[in-house]
Amino acid sequence: MWPEQRTEMYGTSNQDILRFFAAGINYKKTDASVRGQFAISPDNYERILSQSSDCGVNEMFILSTCNRTEIYGITSDPQLLIDLLCQHTQGDGETFRSMAYIKCGMDAIEHLYQVSAGLDSQILGDYEIVGQIKQAVKFAKDRSRIGGFIERLVNSVLQSSKTIKNQTTLSGGTVSVSFSAVQFIRQHVKDPGGKKVLLAGIGKIGRNTCRNLVDYLPMKDITLINRTDEKSRQLAEELGLRFAPFSSFHKEVMEADIIVVSTNAPTPIIFKKDLAGAGEKTLIDLSIPYNIDPAAQELPGVRLVNVDELSKLKDRTLNKRKAEVPKAKAIITEHIREFLEWYEMRKYVPVLLAVKTKLQELHGNPAFFHTLTGACAGLPPIDHKARIQKVINGMAVKMRQQNQRGCHYIEAINEFMTPGVN
Repeated sequence: MWPEQRTEMYGTSNQDILRFFAAGINYKKTDASVRGQFAISPDNYERILSQSSDCGVNEMFILSTCNRTEIYGITSDPQLLIDLLCQHTQGDGETFRSMAYIKCGMDAIEHLYQVSAGLDSQILGDYEIVGQIKQAVKFAKDRSRIGGFIERLVNSVLQSSKTIKNQTTLSGGTVSVSFSAVQFIRQHVKDPGGKKVLLAGIGKIGRNTCRNLVDYLPMKDITLINRTDEKSRQLAEELGLRFAPFSSFHKEVMEADIIVVSTNAPTPIIFKKDLAGAGEKTLIDLSIPYNIDPAAQELPGVRLVNVDELSKLKDRTLNKRKAEVPKAKAIITEHIREFLEWYEMRKYVPVLLAVKTKLQELHGNPAFFHTLTGACAGLPPIDHKARIQKVINGMAVKMRQQNQRGCHYIEAINEFMTPGVN
């Protein structure tokens, strides 16, 4: 009865750590063109989740960003996770495996903590990854693919990241992919305040880039454009900028001096032929896969930079962040310790519940109640619910310190039955 009870209550067994895997590729070993082959769209994510339970995967979620695609799950073999991922992406399994890292157990857990903290980001301390993790896990949870183990782990991971954010300056300053675009313009474009800027794509990265352009550069001639016109109109009105309908995209491209693209289209939206004869232009591609054809930089006067190149920009803020890494790792270590304490206590829950049920039965027994009432004559009234919970809490602490289940069972009953104790 014990194993079935645990499965019913938690959905997974106490072997979860040993069966928890992470498999992925990131910017460290693959360029943007390769990572783009394994980017996950919402429709593909939906299909992967729907098939996962039939493929021997108990719990799972996928983190897909411009810098990484990682699949996390509880299963017997990480190859099951890789096969699931590759069946629904443009890339093939052989390419993925040749570039991938596969982590198991504590290595996978520590990796997730470090990713969430921004320690594994292309730009150290990039805090945008936290929102992406939340969104990825929520998507999987809404489709019943997140159980007790991963939910508790992710909650701990996010709390750790929040503590690092509040207690260190690891994410201090303004260093991110979107801000790196601003840095690039500042360093490579003469008189940026006199240039016409076209920003295509009003997703999260596009919005952040737009705000950074307004906040950190003397630019006012900024035009926003998006496949959905209403989105660009709303942001333009909010920031006092100009917007253009998507139908005029190619005209706007020809007229702009600086073009920033973050549309996340599956294929390029700007090609070399679109820029022929258009003169000098600075092109910044923040999309994965690329949304600007790399051949465009072959044209005279055209400079093209993508997310991989932007990540190489260094400034004093990064050096300050590096100094915060030991503090961040110490915070992660503490949160992992707390998570492992919770994990260790899971195996005691059935016993604690059994004892609590027995104490409730004792309290409800007329003979016991009469005996206890007589023994407690002259003492203040007893809150038996609070008393039971206090006994259980004390038992839990003792069980964590000393693995003597039978002794603690008897001791808990004795404590409950002894008037005036606790």
